[in-house]
Formats: sequence, structure tokens, C-alpha cells
Amino acid sequence: MHVLACIKRVPNTGASIVLTDDEQHIDASNLGFTMSPHEECAVEEAIQLTEDHGGSSHVLTLGPSEADEQLRTGLAMQADEATLLETDGEEWGPRATAAAIARGIEHQGDGENPFDVLLFGNESADTANYQVGVHVAKRLGLPCVTGIKSLEIEDGTAIAGREVSGGEEIYRVDLPAVITVKEGINEPRYASMRAKMRARNQEIPTLEPAGESGPGTLEKIRLEAPQTDDSEAEILGEGPEAVPDVIEVLESEVEVL
Repeated sequence: MHVLACIKRVPNTGASIVLTDDEQHIDASNLGFTMSPHEECAVEEAIQLTEDHGGSSHVLTLGPSEADEQLRTGLAMQADEATLLETDGEEWGPRATAAAIARGIEHQGDGENPFDVLLFGNESADTANYQVGVHVAKRLGLPCVTGIKSLEIEDGTAIAGREVSGGEEIYRVDLPAVITVKEGINEPRYASMRAKMRARNQEIPTLEPAGESGPGTLEKIRLEAPQTDDSEAEILGEGPEAVPDVIEVLESEVEVL
């Protein structure tokens, strides 16, 4: 079984975001980067599937040369191979990203899809478009199931579970298939120092992505940084004596009682 996990280089979740003066880009000069949490789980799921069923796991990303850092994280987690579709750092829209990834996947198989399972994060941690995995599936003519929290492979069939209110929906799709997974499907492993050192020296093939960059039919006007609340916290009291004050705040200010 050959399993692909597609990831994206994103700013560290929880980091303070600073914009450039023209409000068109994030100022990354003092910003750390990582892969999206959902996609970290996709990498772990790819590794677990190949550990259980044999075969190989592959990590792929579309991004700047610096994105090899996230690919090496995947290799240190014990993925077998990685590929970088290298861009100039400009943000690509979902359709353009999906088109480039689909062509990159076909390049791995000399014009055909060589993977049995293609895993994506349900959404990226920055733009959260929820679209790339679905568009890749359409371009490759593969079935797609999204928002998955459990996954099993049996006799060429993917059995995927999606959490819903009061229960779980179960989907059965023939392989090859595209699955977008959510954080919590597994517990991503921590790479050992030895694995990190080995990943630093592993060769990562770099391809020029086919297609045009940009957001497609959308035009970006500007970015806006999230508002911050710098007000000081007010301590209402300690212990049971503070209960009346808490109730008053919930009734008069928050209006939830």
C-alpha cells in the first residue's frame, strides 16, 4: 500500500501575527512555522497505515524552499519519502494548489496516480478553505470523504468514520480514495533526535509545480490582523464568597442567566 499525506507550511498556531505595511502579506521575519495540526495527523495516519499493511508513506507540499523543514518533520516521524513542489513563496489559491498537487501526484506515477490512499488535513490552520483535498479528488477522478476521525482499510476498501451530533457516520469507498482527516484521529508521534538528524540528511526531490499561482477568480484586497484585547482581568473574589458577584456579572453583563 502506498499512502500520500499532503501538508502545508503555516505560521505557528497561537503566534502573534504582524502584517506588512501594505497589508498584503504576513511579516514572517520573526515568525516560526509548522504544519497544520490536522495535517500532522494525516502524516501520522499515513505512517500507521503502512506500518499495518506494508508499503510506503510519502509526504508532499506546495510551498517555498523553506517548506522542506516541514517535510523533514514528516520524514523524522518515519515517513519514507517527501517531495517539494517549490514556489516563490506567494500564496496559491485552493484551485491552483489542487491543480499543482494533482499534477505532482501524477508525476510520481509517470502520468498515473500511484497512491492507494491520499490524505489531507480537513483544513489548513491559516486560510481554512476546506477545499484542496476535494479539488484534488475531482481532478484525479477519485472518491473523497471529508472530516474523518477514524479510518480502516480492508480488502481494498476504506472504512471512514465522521463524527456527527449524537453518533458517527460510516463511509465505505473503494481505493484509491482521497480522505481529509481531522485532528484527533490519532496521536502524532514525536520524532527522536536520531530520526531528526537522519531526516536532515535525506534527499528531498524538488519539482516545479505546473499551473498558475494566485487566488483564481478571487481578488485579495488586504489582510487584517485579529483584534487583541489588552484589558486587565478583574478578580471578583476567592472561594464561595465570590459567587454572588459572579452571578451578577453573568446576569447583567454577559446576560447568560
